[in-house]
Amino acid sequence: MGKTDAAAAENNSQTQLQEQYLKAMDQLEEGQLVDGHVIQVDSEFVFIDIGYKSEGKIPLAEFKVATVIGDIVSVVLVKREGKNGEIVVSKKKADAKVMWKELRDAFQDHKTVKGKVAKSIKGGFEVDLGIEVRAFIPISKMDLHRIEEPEEYVGLESEFYIERLYNDKKVNIVLSRRELLEETLSAAKKDFFAKTSINDEVTGTVKSFTSFGAFIDLGGFDGLLHINDMSWGHVNRPKDYVKKGQEIKLKVIRLEAEDEKINLSLKHFTQDPWSTFEDRYQVEDVVKGKVTKLTDFGAFIEIEEGIEGLAHISELSWVKRIKHPKEIMNIGDEVEAMILGYDIHEGRISLGMKQTLPNPWNEMEAKYPVGMKMTREIKKVTNAGAFVELEEGIDGFLHVDDLSWTKKIKNPSSMLKEGEEIEVIITNVDTEAHRIRLGVKQLSNDPWAELLKLHPKGSIIEGEISNITDFGLFVKVPGEIEGLIHKNNLSEDREADADELLGKYKVGEKISASVIELQPGKQKLSLSVKEMKIREQKKEISKYIHEDDGGDSTFTLADMLKDKES
Repeated sequence: MGKTDAAAAENNSQTQLQEQYLKAMDQLEEGQLVDGHVIQVDSEFVFIDIGYKSEGKIPLAEFKVATVIGDIVSVVLVKREGKNGEIVVSKKKADAKVMWKELRDAFQDHKTVKGKVAKSIKGGFEVDLGIEVRAFIPISKMDLHRIEEPEEYVGLESEFYIERLYNDKKVNIVLSRRELLEETLSAAKKDFFAKTSINDEVTGTVKSFTSFGAFIDLGGFDGLLHINDMSWGHVNRPKDYVKKGQEIKLKVIRLEAEDEKINLSLKHFTQDPWSTFEDRYQVEDVVKGKVTKLTDFGAFIEIEEGIEGLAHISELSWVKRIKHPKEIMNIGDEVEAMILGYDIHEGRISLGMKQTLPNPWNEMEAKYPVGMKMTREIKKVTNAGAFVELEEGIDGFLHVDDLSWTKKIKNPSSMLKEGEEIEVIITNVDTEAHRIRLGVKQLSNDPWAELLKLHPKGSIIEGEISNITDFGLFVKVPGEIEGLIHKNNLSEDREADADELLGKYKVGEKISASVIELQPGKQKLSLSVKEMKIREQKKEISKYIHEDDGGDSTFTLADMLKDKES
């Protein structure tokens, strides 16, 4: 081949290559996404070969991850021919195209996308999804719980669900993290209940406290460590046993998958002390313990960790009137008590503190014999009488019936005043019931007994009318005793009108009558004018009969009355 032919062939080859290049260029459109190979990397640019006569170059800053020669990189063809005839490509625009495709797919297929919380704004947060794509997440969609400090979430990298991409044909991306957390939590709970059994050991973190215990984070969901499960003993404050943020091992003691309830325990790592109680304690043992709680009805005393008993308020002192245990003890005090009884099944012990001391009531009969007189202070007045303090903690009771032999006292406070001193006499001592009875009227002789001695049944007594009622006369006789003359006992004349006779008497008038009934025990005195007159008449008849004993006599009561009339 000559020089002319060789030159012609070369020109033809160049023409074919140019035509192929132009044809390939015609197949691509500007803005199209294509793949290229990294053929060179320097300090400023990465050079990409996409199969054209010239390579494209991309600023190194567009690569978030370092690239090397041979890597395949997706780019967008910006211009097929730049100022200097080279192609112009962009990795940044390619990444944006890929990003939006991923966002559309994630939205349609309900899949998550990655993002980083850029800043806290009104009502929520702005999230950077990359490639200058920003989204909004409402504060209520950020977490499972109420957010108190939004700034704590700034910088958080997480997965999100896309709830909205466009609004009114404009890009308006709204995200949700709460839904993802709920799904994760639900899956974690389901797995926990499937793999965990009662008495299993689990590890959790103390999350928060309540008055009844502490909530333990078991990995996004909580279990409850109740205050009663922290120790076999008495627990006043959960914070004395666990600290917030503390990682702790616990035993599972309750699982309810349907209600998602999990109860945990610290105390079940050790043996229940009640299981060996009878090996260490018996009834009437005197034990030492610490006061853990005071109530209106008694004091709770812990005799060892997990073993707590109640000393009822009635078992605190033999003699003191205790209204509340705090009068004699405080929480934390070390005390001695006697075991009075127990119920292992119920976990209860009955304790007594007074039983560790001598019982002063054993000496009361000797110290306060019946008949002993004394003057003491009235401590309290009731409807039934009054309590009189004999010594500190020992009271005697003065019943209203023991105030007077003769007066019927309805209201003791009319005669007795708290704080005043009164003379009393011991009338009864009951050491078993811890009662001492007192009397005031017993300081003097019983006027009823005296009246009975002086005026037996049938005798005549004089008194003064103290009250007139529709059924008779009340007559006050010696000894300040009142007796009753019923209106039917005012006259021996059966024909007489009793009410008319009753009207003839006046209060204060002296009157004599016969005793027809006298019962000191019942304080009852019944009198009769009729009986007195009949007795007088019989006596008169007897007198006449006695005078005429010398001969026959037909003298009658009628004759005697006629003689009197004449």
